[in-house]
Amino acid sequence: MDVNCGSYLQKYTKSAILQKKLPESQVDRALHNLFAIRMRLGLFNGNPLHTPFGNIRTDQICSPEHQILALEAARNGIVLLKNHAKLLPLPKSAMSLAVIGPNAKSPQTLVGNYAGPPCESTTPLQALQSYVKDTVYHPGCDTVSCSSIAIDEAVDIAKRAHFVVLIMGLDQTQEREALDRVDLLLPGRQQELITSVAKSAKKPVVLVLLSGGPIDVSFAKVDPRIGAILWAGYPGQGGGIALAEIIFGDHNPGGRLPGTWYPQDYTKVPMTDMRMRPDSFSDYPGRTYRFYEGDKVFEFGYGLSYSKYSYKFTHVSRKNLYLNHSSSLHTTRSWDSVGYKLVSELGTQVCDENKFKVGVGVKNDGEMSGKHPVLLFARQGKVGDGRVKKQLIGFQSVVLSGGERGEIEFEVSPCEDLSRANEYGVMVMDEGRHFLVVGDDKLPVTIII
Repeated sequence: MDVNCGSYLQKYTKSAILQKKLPESQVDRALHNLFAIRMRLGLFNGNPLHTPFGNIRTDQICSPEHQILALEAARNGIVLLKNHAKLLPLPKSAMSLAVIGPNAKSPQTLVGNYAGPPCESTTPLQALQSYVKDTVYHPGCDTVSCSSIAIDEAVDIAKRAHFVVLIMGLDQTQEREALDRVDLLLPGRQQELITSVAKSAKKPVVLVLLSGGPIDVSFAKVDPRIGAILWAGYPGQGGGIALAEIIFGDHNPGGRLPGTWYPQDYTKVPMTDMRMRPDSFSDYPGRTYRFYEGDKVFEFGYGLSYSKYSYKFTHVSRKNLYLNHSSSLHTTRSWDSVGYKLVSELGTQVCDENKFKVGVGVKNDGEMSGKHPVLLFARQGKVGDGRVKKQLIGFQSVVLSGGERGEIEFEVSPCEDLSRANEYGVMVMDEGRHFLVVGDDKLPVTIII
């Protein structure tokens, strides 16, 4: 009830209370939360013009600082999914370029949903044209739905260009609020267009995908004629420029996928089955990167760079966590068997006392500088019984030049980061060996009850 922003509650809440389907206390709870937030925002502190949010002028909406922020957000969010034989970045000396696809010339697709009119708008086509004067464009499809394609025309310009960039994917006609997709494939005949162009081009092509959700592009992942794949989401008004900058190497891609990209087969799983954990008896693969056991097109957190980065744990403030016990009372033992403690029984003090710091060293082993996100995961030494495969603890970005080293520090809260929900939905802390994982490096941490 707290988050409904439509008219449903306005129409039906009173009736639900009168029919005893909803206790009035739940309405009171929701109103308490809503008004508490409004109070924290200062919305009842007198004249709204005198509050911290009361003097935001219209000229601040399109201020240079905010436009720079929009461009930086687009740069950081673009994910490099494939870069076979280091096709990208393309050389700035490229003599000719073919840009093909229905999303290449659409400023509206860039902003997606829940967006006002952009201050400025540069389409991917316009941005690419700023790098290569001899750029030829063809939409390839009539629309993103791609029910009609012009393969011959697209193939013809692809054959004559030194490099080809295909800008495909989805838009609001395919996915938006109140419009769910029924499959994970590219719409219509997009795949046919992509493979035809790739087969005819002089060199492997670059495939750019605009979409809010995952797309099963397994065909492109394994096709050597599709040399690179970039996913940009709906990157906003700066998205066109950010894409061109990354394609031609003015910026190093540093985005990571915010969700797992499932294969088309995953659509067989009923949307009404909301179990997180897999079930081998019913051939249910589970949901989210924490539990899913099926095939993946690309996994959560995946993302390539023009540089190669290496990680190493540099320090940890404590490796043994004693819950409700003094460390002097314990001797070395085997942790193959697993007991547990309810998090609710530990209390805030014990949870706070067992927080610890861990340092991660990062090195840019490549030549190109860039902003690089570092993801810290946790997993248990003992698997099965509904335990997560891994779970994200946190992430931080570090800016490193080629060959440069850096170090970042994470705070780990065991009661949150190393706990799990048992079969009753109760959060518990399992004793025994746990691992912190970053890249290929792992650090053991032992919980002693």
